[in-house]
Amino acid sequence: MAELEIHHEGHESDPMGKTVGVLAAVLAVFLAIVTIASHRTHTAAIMHKSTANDDWAYYQANSIKLHNVELGEGLLSVLDAKGDAADKLRARYQDQKKKYSEQKDAQQEKAQKSDETAEADEHRALRYDFGEGLLEIGLVLTSLYFISKKKMFPVMGVLSGLIGVTIAITGLLM
Repeated sequence: MAELEIHHEGHESDPMGKTVGVLAAVLAVFLAIVTIASHRTHTAAIMHKSTANDDWAYYQANSIKLHNVELGEGLLSVLDAKGDAADKLRARYQDQKKKYSEQKDAQQEKAQKSDETAEADEHRALRYDFGEGLLEIGLVLTSLYFISKKKMFPVMGVLSGLIGVTIAITGLLM
């Protein structure tokens, strides 16, 4: 049997390469975390906006009901309706007017809060997006070391990654 001899020419040990590889892996982990946070926050913003839209639709429905009640009161006045039936209808209209007015105001407040929550989510997601972009740039710059063997690329990559992580963390504080 012949022995097989394998030579590893050109693949000498590169301690800097190992360090850069670990840095790239760390940047990739941070990138994954920030990307997931960004996607989850965008989803939350969409859900809050959907809730706000539903709340505004309910507010509008109550506004229309209130307008219809006021229209009924106006018709009773114009027609100068009198008697028990007209008085009962006026009392019913007053109750409905109060009910729809209160519901409309409460619904408007709820819709505004949902809008504010959706907007806050979007601002937070924007921070995550910027952080994600800088982490991606950092990962690419760090990886350029393996092509060029220049130490400036991992330095720029780590710096970009640190700025990206910092910006993403500010999204948590919003």
